[in-house]
Amino acid sequence: MSTGLALWRRVPPWAVDTALVALAALDAWINLFGEDTTSFVWACAALGCTALFLRRRLPLTVVLLTMPTLVFMDVAVAPFAALYTLATHTRNRPLLAGSALLNAAASTLAWPLSDTFDGDRTWTLVQFVYTLATAFAPVLVGQLVQARRDLARQLVEVEEAREHERALYAQTVLARERAQLAREMHDVVSHQVSLIAVQAGALQVSAKDPQARDGARAIRTLSVNTLDELRHMVTLLRASGGKETELIPQPTLADLQQLIANSGIETILTGELPSHISTTAQRTIYRTVQEALTNVRKHAPGARAEVRLWHDTHDFGVTITNTAPTRPSVPLPSAHHGLVGLKERAELLDGTLTAGPTPQGGFKVGLRAPSRPA
Repeated sequence: MSTGLALWRRVPPWAVDTALVALAALDAWINLFGEDTTSFVWACAALGCTALFLRRRLPLTVVLLTMPTLVFMDVAVAPFAALYTLATHTRNRPLLAGSALLNAAASTLAWPLSDTFDGDRTWTLVQFVYTLATAFAPVLVGQLVQARRDLARQLVEVEEAREHERALYAQTVLARERAQLAREMHDVVSHQVSLIAVQAGALQVSAKDPQARDGARAIRTLSVNTLDELRHMVTLLRASGGKETELIPQPTLADLQQLIANSGIETILTGELPSHISTTAQRTIYRTVQEALTNVRKHAPGARAEVRLWHDTHDFGVTITNTAPTRPSVPLPSAHHGLVGLKERAELLDGTLTAGPTPQGGFKVGLRAPSRPA
């Protein structure tokens, strides 16, 4: 049934109207064939049939134009099609009832009008009732089609409302999870980083070795910066998309010097990058250097690092190389997601990330991406 309905909907309206006019003309011709018919009757039949071309735009007018044909002949296609179309386009029940009554009256009348009441009036009344019931049939079918369309429209609205409700529920669950994550970050991570900053500050004041004081100062600076970024992240998580939140400015190449200065590692920065690379590429370069220097602090204590920016005609990139560690490293917890995240950032630039040990016992991280104007 659904397949047949789908095929019917593919038929263009003009083809349906043309076939309906042809069928109505055939109905009128069968009724008038072999009879002594005047040109006026033929004109009424032609008008009632061709008026069906306008039934979608002027349904009430078409109903009125088909009425004269009922007076002169016993036709059904044109008036029934007109009544059906009117019933699918209007909700005015009195208008539909009046149109059916007018249809039944025109079908019962005889021409000339005096002949209508010369015969058996009881039979005339029976014929009127029968014709009225017949005229109500296309009206009821049209109303059923209209009700079906309304029901289909309401079902679509209900489905859209359900989709909206599901989206709101998903947003609520996401907001709840983000709020819980924000609490965990604030209660656990922020507390521990604060303790690191306090201990580093105490060590900076009490240490007598200049190298130890410099290391404590770097630890304290990094802890304070981490706390600041953590507060912004917690604010974003708590916002949950419900209102606008001021975002922390994203780092660019101009912040590399400050990053290296705060790293606590003896680092040399060489080379430069063209000014036309996008902010996304600059942020990727910054995060690559940041992750590489973090790994040097964690896994290669006492090592020196070199950050080299480079570019040529087609590509640009950065290479971070560190020497072998001079002190034993302290085991630290790690999820091993740093390099994975850098590879994903590189792929967003259609670039590649390489990482591996050097023959001298150090480690090397390289990023290469194609040059594209911002």
